[in-house]
Amino acid sequence: MEVYLYSISKAFLTFPVAALLFTLPFLLTQYRRHGYIHKYRALTLYLLLLYLMNAFYLILLPLPSSFHNNPPDADSYAQWIPFHFIMDIARDTTVQADDLASYLRLLREQAFLQVIFNIALTMPLGFFLRIYFRLRWQIVLGIALGLSLLFEITQVTGIYGLYDYPYRLFDVDDLIMNSAGGMIGHWLALWLSKAMPRFDRLNDQVDLAAKKVSYTRRAVAFICDWTVTLPLVLVLHVLHVPYSYWIAITLYFVLLPLVTNGRTFGKWLVRIRLTGKDTHITLRELVLRYGLFYGLVGGLHEFLLLMAANSYPAPLLLLTAMFLFLLDTILAVHALRCLFNRERKLFYEERSGTSHIIR
Repeated sequence: MEVYLYSISKAFLTFPVAALLFTLPFLLTQYRRHGYIHKYRALTLYLLLLYLMNAFYLILLPLPSSFHNNPPDADSYAQWIPFHFIMDIARDTTVQADDLASYLRLLREQAFLQVIFNIALTMPLGFFLRIYFRLRWQIVLGIALGLSLLFEITQVTGIYGLYDYPYRLFDVDDLIMNSAGGMIGHWLALWLSKAMPRFDRLNDQVDLAAKKVSYTRRAVAFICDWTVTLPLVLVLHVLHVPYSYWIAITLYFVLLPLVTNGRTFGKWLVRIRLTGKDTHITLRELVLRYGLFYGLVGGLHEFLLLMAANSYPAPLLLLTAMFLFLLDTILAVHALRCLFNRERKLFYEERSGTSHIIR
């Protein structure tokens, strides 16, 4: 039991890091596929991630103390007899057939707990596969068996040669119990499905046109856009193209949305676009919006970097940095006020008359 608690504790400790890495792909997938984030769907997928981490750690941990580990104390690295666990339980148990109270001792016996653990390990998998993906029992059985086989191969190969010897045995009973656990989870999901919302129908009553574009969605688009723009700026700079920053901004954030009617690559990924006073966004609106944001604010930061690169006097650099710090503080307060009051608009949106809509 201590081994199981050790593995579970490691899973929970590392879950925040995994969740952070999972968030951006999750947001992109949900925005692109569904057009919005549903809290129930998000909760389910993060619980699935937590379950998979627990299963992964329970199977692999604890690891040997050295890559040059000793071989297992067994004649063979595999146990091929189906239902051999019955003999293990019968051999080691202190249960007396005519004493009902003695059956409680099974809960403290390793052979019995090992069977229960292997069943419980894949029950959540079968449940998730049915509830979220609505898979048939044949597919759930195949996935549970395949995952169990992957775990067994990983163990018996010493994590594919990372360790000199296997540190656990391949056991055919584990495959059987894991497959049974997946099926039990599937049947449990069928039983509870009437009391739970169907994931394939969550979008039926959603009007995307009535939804506001969240700052989270805009932040995802921002990250994706600058993943494209920053290499463009660097390439132009390496080629010694003058005003490389402003050229890249003009090409990507002004001319591209003008041609695509308010879409950049990042906005296309999260299914939003810019709109102005008319059905087609104008050059004037784009120049005002991105001229104030990237041209003025971003340009001042670019200017500071150029001053530093050209070894301007330290007092002038310090004065410029202090001015930009004050400006950034004011902008951060302004952004927070807009974040907590959705009726407010960011200054460059107010001046340009532009906004985001979901397409």
